[in-house]
Amino acid sequence: MAAEPLSQKEIEDRLRELPGWAFEGDRIIRTYRLGSHVAASALVAHIAAVQDELNHHSDLTLGYNTVRLSVNTHSAGDSVTESDFALAERVEALAPAHGAS
Repeated sequence: MAAEPLSQKEIEDRLRELPGWAFEGDRIIRTYRLGSHVAASALVAHIAAVQDELNHHSDLTLGYNTVRLSVNTHSAGDSVTESDFALAERVEALAPAHGAS
């Protein structure tokens, strides 16, 4: 069964549970700041492993000491779905272990 797009209200309600995340265009986004480039790189590797586990991949950008995720579901017409929030929740759970804020 294909993922169903969430309504604007459903997205807004879910974002209240994820401080730091925002809805921009057709995706949810979050930028994390870390203490160093090595810490940011380690977070990227950890996120990549979670994405493979979930079989749901975001646009993931590594900066000097930042990591940016931009997430939507391509198979749902590039809309935001529950799958995007499942990924965001997993990333939120692992980010503090890398010193992300």
